Amino acid sequence: MKKLYPLKSLVGLLLAFSAGSVKAQQDVGDLFVSGPADATKLINAYFDPLYKGLGVGLSDGWNNTARSKGFLKFEVRVSASAAFVPQSARSYDVNTLGLNNIKPALGSSSIGPTAFGNDQEGGRMEVYTSAGIPTGKFFNLPQGLGFHVVPAAQIQATLGLPKNIDISLRAMPKIKLGSDLGSLSMIGFGAKIELLPLFMGKSEKLIPVDIALAGGFTQYKYTLPLDIDNTANSNQRIDAKFNGVNFDAIVSKKLLFFTPFASVGYQTSKTNLKALGTYKFATGATSSTTYTDPVSVNKTDIDGLRGSLGFQLKFGFFKFYGSYTAAKYSMVNAGIGLGIGQ
Repeated sequence: MKKLYPLKSLVGLLLAFSAGSVKAQQDVGDLFVSGPADATKLINAYFDPLYKGLGVGLSDGWNNTARSKGFLKFEVRVSASAAFVPQSARSYDVNTLGLNNIKPALGSSSIGPTAFGNDQEGGRMEVYTSAGIPTGKFFNLPQGLGFHVVPAAQIQATLGLPKNIDISLRAMPKIKLGSDLGSLSMIGFGAKIELLPLFMGKSEKLIPVDIALAGGFTQYKYTLPLDIDNTANSNQRIDAKFNGVNFDAIVSKKLLFFTPFASVGYQTSKTNLKALGTYKFATGATSSTTYTDPVSVNKTDIDGLRGSLGFQLKFGFFKFYGSYTAAKYSMVNAGIGLGIGQ
């Protein structure tokens, strides 16, 4: 059986902005022999920190100041974020997943590293039939990457509108990363409105800070053709969408070329990942099992409050950004921008 594990390909794609490569994973066929339900639960547990880390990264880096841009003033920025995976999310216990046909082998551990867990294989598993009869098939839970940071990237353009409003666009056209890594695209929309000028006009003399409300939506789309004992018209592929939404209240103060800011807000992110097509796996010397569209993950990964502290440095047309965010996964963000006007 050809070894092409969706975990390997998906993690490899989403880590395109980081150094290193993804280590080989276990044969997906061993998971599917136990049935799509168990395979989905295992993939979900393994990927959980990736979902959450990418979720907080999707909604990060929209704004680094509360002051809005002047009418038709613009800026283009590129930034990157790193979400830190906590110790509790670096491993999982198969005994808590509610698996039907997979159990730890006699004398083996039930613990496996997540995608961002330690660089070592997990416990040895044994596959059973639906009647509870051992099939004689064994496999080890897939190993982690060996580092505990989930990266994400943001490419953004911002334009000033009347009434102290900014609008922002995040976009990346569909990029083919090769036959083994599939393709990725990104789209996002954001807006910010500076509040004090709406109610107080020229407010600098009365209140020495800028205050704004902002929101944004970002979506990554990912498609990966698969070839797992492929047959004619099987149309094997992974389709995935990662969505992030945020709302923030921002306070900042411009001090010459340095602008510190603080914000508090709400963020939510969702993952919709499917393994589509027809998959046929050998279950014995002369028998086989066929599954159609076997894996479907549709879950909310992040749903809660967050707080950020950061700064903007402006030198002529150039700007530099940095921030720290405390949320379900804490993270840092840094980037550069080029534009005209505040």
